[in-house]
Parts: sequence; C-alpha cells; structure tokens
Amino acid sequence: MRRVLFPRARLAAALLLVPLAVLLSACGPGVAGPVQSTAAAPELKWEELIPKSWDPTRRYRNISLEALRDNDPRAIQMLDEMRAVWDNAPVNVALDGKAAKLAGFVVPLDNTQEGIREFLLVPYFGACIHTPPPPANQIVRVVAASTVKGLHAMDTVYVSGTLKAARYSSADMGVSGYEIKSAAVERFVPKQPQ
Repeated sequence: MRRVLFPRARLAAALLLVPLAVLLSACGPGVAGPVQSTAAAPELKWEELIPKSWDPTRRYRNISLEALRDNDPRAIQMLDEMRAVWDNAPVNVALDGKAAKLAGFVVPLDNTQEGIREFLLVPYFGACIHTPPPPANQIVRVVAASTVKGLHAMDTVYVSGTLKAARYSSADMGVSGYEIKSAAVERFVPKQPQ
C-alpha cells in the first residue's frame, strides 16, 4: 500500500531524498564490507551513478516551501516538474557497459511462487514503496540470470553484472536509468565482528 502525501509534503520529502539517499548509502549494505563472491566486478557506491554536474535541487533553493499550502497549485506544479526532472535524470555514461557490483534494496517487479527474477534495486529502504521513487539515476532495473527464491521486498542484496544505461518505466514504482541483465544476485550478509 502506498502512503499518500500532500503535494507540499511530497515536494519537501522528494527534495530531501537525493541528499538523504547519498548519506544513507554510507550506512547501508556497502558499509559492512564485501561478501565473499565469485563476482570480480568492482563494487560501486550509489553516488557514482549520479553525474557530478547534476543538481536537481538548484532551481528550488530560493523557494520557501513552508509558505506553500498543500493544495497550492504552485506546489502541485513544482512537484510535477520535479518528478519529470527526476524521471529524466541523466546517468553517468562512463559506467555504461562496465562490469559492476552494487548493494541495495529489492523492489519486486515480478513475484511468483518460484521467486523473483525481475526487480528494481534502490539505494535506501522504502524507496518506491513508502516514499516517492528516487531519481532515475538512482534506480537499477535488474533481471536475474535465474529466479531467486525467498527474496522479498526491501531485502538487501548484492547485484553483479554489466551495468547498462537504459530507461525502464514501471507504472507503479518509478523510472530506472540503468539496468543489469543476466545479473548474479547474492543476499547481503554483513560481516560479523570477530
């Protein structure tokens, strides 16, 4: 079930999510260290997927969001404009076609009794389900090499494969700017302190 936020609250939440996602990526699966794996791909951090020159918040910095009411047409228009900017967020073209390993959270696109084969990988818990989707350059569409059994929404995983710049639009979950097909999917298991 999706939580419904009023336009001003959604706008404020969305403007905070990009910086929050970058900060949380340091707290998420990537911090615990690499899991023993046969995948030789270099591990990427989520902020590497964002072109350094891209700043979607620039145009909103001098706007007093607290002065807008929830039903203010300007707030609704800004939210729609921001969603369009995020859905068309540029990708880091230097990563296109590169082998990569990325840790993140699962947002299922298919879910059968056999398991999940296609999902979105997102940088923070709740993305696309309980909060507005992150920008497209922070969503990776994953098609696993085979169905992964026992995988659930918001499970943490490592995904390895060839990262491609490719747009995919899910009607309910957002727009991805990247994809990894025939991906190796491993459950994220934090290292235990010794």
